[in-house]
Amino acid sequence: MKSLFHLAYHVTDLDAARAFYGGVLGCREGRSTETWVDFDFFGHQISLHLGEPFAVTNTGKVGEHMVAMPHLGVVLALPDLLDLAAKLEAAGVVFDIPPVVRFAGEPGEQRTMFFRDPSGNPIEVKGFADFESVFAT
Repeated sequence: MKSLFHLAYHVTDLDAARAFYGGVLGCREGRSTETWVDFDFFGHQISLHLGEPFAVTNTGKVGEHMVAMPHLGVVLALPDLLDLAAKLEAAGVVFDIPPVVRFAGEPGEQRTMFFRDPSGNPIEVKGFADFESVFAT
């Protein structure tokens, strides 16, 4: 079964969200009203609604990092992650965790980076050299 995910969450400013998701991340804007906007988030649908963003704490221990929970994310091919990291750096985005290799030499080796949107919502982007290793154990 092939599917896309849909995730809806709050942002504090739709114009800032448009500049970040559309301008910085390069996500295509979809439908919108005065209180929400949809984006094609790397092939998936996110709906950003005006409101109070969810509470976030750095309680997720992954390897040596404490990561923001909850967070949303996407898995990209490694070259795409590297291109996106360069775009984020050029745009002055501050990383919670800059691009690093996680699980080096182990099943599921990946690059990952964490950053936040203008409303403080944490985003993780993972990059794999081979998508077959995404679920490796």
